[in-house]
Amino acid sequence: MSLFASELKLVLRSRIAAGALLLLFLLSALAVWSGLSAAARQEAAIERVQAAHAQDIAAVAERYGKPDGDAGYAAYYTFYLTWDRPSPLAFAALGQRDIQPYTLRVRALGLQAQLYESENVNPELALPGPFDWAFVLIYLAPLVVIGLMHDLVSGEREAGRLRLLLSLPGGRGLWLRRLGVRFGLVFAALGLPLVAGLLIAATPVPLGLAGLGVAALYLGFWFGLGLLVAAMVRTSGAGAAALLGCWILLTLVLPTLASTAINRAVPAGRGIDLTLAQRETVHAAWDQPKEATFERFFVNHPEWRGTPPVTTRFHWKWYFAFHQVGDEAVAPQLEEYRASLAARERWTERSGWLLPSVATQVLLHRLADTDLAAQLAYQDSISDLHRRVRYFYYPYLFEERPFTRADFEALPAYEPRPFGGSFGWGSAAVLGLLAALFLILGLRRARRVGMAGGGASAGPAADASLKPLLT
Repeated sequence: MSLFASELKLVLRSRIAAGALLLLFLLSALAVWSGLSAAARQEAAIERVQAAHAQDIAAVAERYGKPDGDAGYAAYYTFYLTWDRPSPLAFAALGQRDIQPYTLRVRALGLQAQLYESENVNPELALPGPFDWAFVLIYLAPLVVIGLMHDLVSGEREAGRLRLLLSLPGGRGLWLRRLGVRFGLVFAALGLPLVAGLLIAATPVPLGLAGLGVAALYLGFWFGLGLLVAAMVRTSGAGAAALLGCWILLTLVLPTLASTAINRAVPAGRGIDLTLAQRETVHAAWDQPKEATFERFFVNHPEWRGTPPVTTRFHWKWYFAFHQVGDEAVAPQLEEYRASLAARERWTERSGWLLPSVATQVLLHRLADTDLAAQLAYQDSISDLHRRVRYFYYPYLFEERPFTRADFEALPAYEPRPFGGSFGWGSAAVLGLLAALFLILGLRRARRVGMAGGGASAGPAADASLKPLLT
């Protein structure tokens, strides 16, 4: 224990190391606070919209809930509120919640035009992503690891005390001890603010432990890579340059190239394209015979075929029928669109088998229930509500029954989707294997430096003794 305490004092005595750890702690705390604030704003927005929505429903019921009320007016003017609350871990990995809607009001009209009409996010503004704890872990924590590890071996060699350190009691465990102390400090700087956030958000313990476990695996990879590079280079400057190059490749260049390749290999349209296609079908129905619209509608709704025909110029059941026909017309495009998005997500997860940063991002977003699967599940819950709303109004519309104030009390209610976060065991296993591999390789390489003599002193003689090892 005294050896570990000595190593701890040695690290904290360095102003650069202590400053880097303090900065990481502050950034982690700021990211947790930012994530908690974002989640709180979303919760508050949902509460405000729910209160305003209740007033809107009351006003519509007051105006159209007459003894001989027309269901068409009620269906047209009544909105149904849907919402998707942030999960207890969403503050740590906001994922798509900063660009995708988490509240949406829909009517009995065509659904696809309502789902995607808000798809107007500026891609350049969305590119950096949210500043959350996952961002600090994936992009900033490796820089602190590089600062602590780049001169772990070369610094002692350049100072001429490497052989002395290895000859002291406990010298055989020198690298493992130094690695463990530095890992513990970085993990604490990252994890303590997260633990505070978990307590504030009342996150279930298993969910919080899983998030900390993912962070430990990711840091393990970078510490293993840092030790391997530090044991292979001749100078501290070369170690820092090599590790910075690895950071640029593994967190910026290769993930971007992988994303570009996936997007080109798996083309996908846009939700707004579904909106335009649905609206074209809806607008075209105004110029077509009503019988043609009803025939297309009765294909999937044969139970209403025997209802009275429309003989007037306008009728609400015809209006809502061609809106539904518009949705059904784009159903194949919708299925293809969602299948393309799911395929991209699967290939992104597979790219994480080689890119730890991608694997970590996929794991955290799945844990926090803020990934593409969560957004599609929210859309499915909206679709379910929309279907129940349509079938609620159809008897009133097609049988021309009056819609009274009492009928407003029976309106379908939205059922929020359940929490869908899960732990990606496959991605976690791959990330764990990469971390273990580089940790083992780094420790073996560092021990080979020790067995080769480590260089008794700085200078030509030390460099000559290390030349066979480093070449």
